[in-house]
Amino acid sequence: MRHFTFLLLFAISLFSTTSTAQTLEKSLLWEISGNGLEQPSYLYGTIHMTCDASLDANIKKALDDTSLLVLEVDMDDPSMAMKMANDIYMKDGKTLKDLVSAEDYTILSDFLKTQTGMPAEMIGNIKPFFITAMMYPKLLDCAAVQSFENELMKIAHEQEEEVLGLETVEEQMAVFDQIPYKDQAQDLLRSAKDNMSFDKAAFQKMMALYVEKDIEGLAKLMEEDVNLTNTKHKDVILDNRNKNWIAKIEDFAKQQPTFFGVGAGHLPGENGVIKLLQKKGYTVKPIM
Repeated sequence: MRHFTFLLLFAISLFSTTSTAQTLEKSLLWEISGNGLEQPSYLYGTIHMTCDASLDANIKKALDDTSLLVLEVDMDDPSMAMKMANDIYMKDGKTLKDLVSAEDYTILSDFLKTQTGMPAEMIGNIKPFFITAMMYPKLLDCAAVQSFENELMKIAHEQEEEVLGLETVEEQMAVFDQIPYKDQAQDLLRSAKDNMSFDKAAFQKMMALYVEKDIEGLAKLMEEDVNLTNTKHKDVILDNRNKNWIAKIEDFAKQQPTFFGVGAGHLPGENGVIKLLQKKGYTVKPIM
């Protein structure tokens, strides 16, 4: 189930949309200081699924200089699997059959059977966004999928530090009840109709920009997204979550130097974490 959490986080970060007004430097690691903080904390933009999740020297030093790891959700929580299992299904007995035409359902059935090996009837009551997330490992051209969150947690465990989250599993899962299931189903159908060709092309571009640490480039790429889930519901899937995180980031950073690891798509933009922290009076500068 932890692997499914990475799938969920990856899906959110891959197709979250942002817009930027002021250019940010090419960096994935940012120092948070000032505004009364006794010691700096660090903000790191991750990609949740990759073929190589190696951490560079600057990231390792920031982990050494902090005493707490905070991710989007607490992935050390032993009850995480049970909490997620309770919330992956659509409410009110809805299924994919209720969300698309008979013709489109046939397309989806064939697609899901080919991609997952399971008939649509078996997984059709799962929220469509999560069904889409099941397919994302196919976008990676590697035998073993890695996660930056996993690598960050390994170091936190070695240093005997606690791992916490900016939001609960329930809060994150509830996002997908706020987005109409029909819109989620349309995104899944689009992937089926083009056999994920848009998703594959977008992922390749995203990985190239991520390697370059170009978060502004990532933001511009994300604006080309064709998914209704993100273009119509950007406030739900990204902006509102960023805004809700700021007070929590402040609280953690005031108590102790903290390393924050969140999807890179959350960093840029006027409603991105960097700008929101700067508006609160913090100095947020890149570590190159």
